[in-house]
Amino acid sequence: MTDGAGTGLLARERTAAEVEALAVELIAKLAAGDGHVLLDLEIDGVRCLVLRGDRTGPVSLLSPRELEIARMVACGHPNKTIASVLEISTWTVASHLRRIFMKLDVTSRAAMVSRLTSGEQLKPDPMELT
Repeated sequence: MTDGAGTGLLARERTAAEVEALAVELIAKLAAGDGHVLLDLEIDGVRCLVLRGDRTGPVSLLSPRELEIARMVACGHPNKTIASVLEISTWTVASHLRRIFMKLDVTSRAAMVSRLTSGEQLKPDPMELT
């Protein structure tokens, strides 16, 4: 096929096979029950993580993005750095933090981190900025 129509189909078939292989790997890891990171891959420059989490306590109130921002705050990063790393605006970071504060009934970053780290529910990832 020289019109290019076949190349898109081949790419879709390859992608479907890759997705199927990843799904099989994920199912195997879920069945084994080992570890928190079930899948870690990069697709078109976007890091995709599938994590097994203990969704109890205050952490269970937060969305995955809010939890990501809370972890970065716990590492001591300012809003500007968080915005840069996550490729969002500082306004969006501040909006996420306001929602986190409301959900956890706290009024400061320190109180948020304290509430989330009690019982080790929020573990800052040392590789957060890599």
